[in-house]
Amino acid sequence: MELIFEKSKTGRCAADVPRSDVPEIALETLIDAKYLRDDLDLPEVSEIDLVRHYTNLSRRNFGVDMGFYPLGSCTMKYNPKVNETLAAQPEFTSLHPYAPDSFAQGNLQLLHTMQRLLGNIFGMAEFTLQPAAGAHGELTGVMMIKKYFEHKGEKRRLILIPDTAHGTNPASGALCGFETVTLRSNAEGGVDLDHLAELMTEDVAALMLTNPNTLGLFERNIEKVAQLVHEKGGLLYGDGANANAFLGKTRPGDLGFDVIQLNLHKTFSTPHGGGGPGSGPVGVSAKLVDFLPIPRIVRKGQEFHWSENFPLTIGRVRAFYGNFSVIVKAYAYIRSLGAEGLIRASEMAVLNANYIKERLKAHFELPYDRVCMHECVFSGRRQVAESGVHTTDMAKRLIDFGYHPPTIYFPLIVPEAIMIEPTETESKETLDRFCNAMIAIAREAKDNPQKVKDAPHYTPVSRLDEVLAARKPDVCWKKP
Repeated sequence: MELIFEKSKTGRCAADVPRSDVPEIALETLIDAKYLRDDLDLPEVSEIDLVRHYTNLSRRNFGVDMGFYPLGSCTMKYNPKVNETLAAQPEFTSLHPYAPDSFAQGNLQLLHTMQRLLGNIFGMAEFTLQPAAGAHGELTGVMMIKKYFEHKGEKRRLILIPDTAHGTNPASGALCGFETVTLRSNAEGGVDLDHLAELMTEDVAALMLTNPNTLGLFERNIEKVAQLVHEKGGLLYGDGANANAFLGKTRPGDLGFDVIQLNLHKTFSTPHGGGGPGSGPVGVSAKLVDFLPIPRIVRKGQEFHWSENFPLTIGRVRAFYGNFSVIVKAYAYIRSLGAEGLIRASEMAVLNANYIKERLKAHFELPYDRVCMHECVFSGRRQVAESGVHTTDMAKRLIDFGYHPPTIYFPLIVPEAIMIEPTETESKETLDRFCNAMIAIAREAKDNPQKVKDAPHYTPVSRLDEVLAARKPDVCWKKP
């Protein structure tokens, strides 16, 4: 496919810009001459060529609306378009963030109700909707943990993080000045209780636990884990990025979690990926409510108002009050599904993941052969040992079958990891076609390994040097 610059023909134009009626000012009086250019070398194309170029380019992108997107740990699911329509209503989009409370009663009520809904679903005393995404929610949660111990006069310096955690967990702890210590997993993929008992001292502020973890497994000993943490005065932090596995089945607050961060853009319906938009609400138990970010929404009779009158708060963590449109979509999703619908969504997510696990476990190594939750994790070690075909080769070959590859080489404790999350929105027919493709690739790896190693075969470009592209990207067009 030609670059837009290669389609350029001198004198062609895609737009007719009216003459400016603003008096001309010599740019040299405003900008240093060394920063000015006489020629921008922009492409010159007609409108139809411009439209066709970018339309054809967009068709080369892969998205959930085009096909199955089984990225593990990322919940790339189809989201109802009605939620997009609702969030685009002018009553939402046209309201200025600094509008007086009296002008924003409906929107404030939606936010207040959303906090109550999340508190009920996850068993937490209160929520903040400010954080912009999951990692930002983590940071907010750890900031509250730090402020909690400072208020108590305790100087705890450690945070425990399991080896199956999301990679942002250590960063969140470090940004708040904590030293992070890795907690081992046991043979069944859960927390090693003996190691936790060894590490859990009165110098530990919290354990940051993803549950279900990145192996797609629910922590069977969660109540014992909470007990060990709380006995030493520590707090139990829950990374709720995988909440679509247990909605309506259990509540983290009931299991002993003191803090939990969610990903509305993963669990509650907003197209996820490409850097945003996101929303990472944080829920806390009663002991941490006073440390929530400000401003907070308070209800006085039938009216709702912003308030900053909370002396122990960690302060503001986000401009305005978070990504409001994402919160609207999540609100619409929760209200349209209702309690029974949320339970059904989790049941389908778990069923789909276990269906894939059972269909593929004869063809790929399964490090932890137990009932999984929302995702399943295989290993490509068998293929490496038999024919030298690595997980990345099989992922590239899957592109030839029309699928976006699943997450690979994560979690790190599984060599040659293949992490698949089907989500609750995929049909059995889609899962069967995907499994058939994976089984065909496993057979190719044994019978014709070079074909897999050379994949993809049917894409506009062949296999790229990913390391070189990441370390020395060259995205600048240079005029011949």
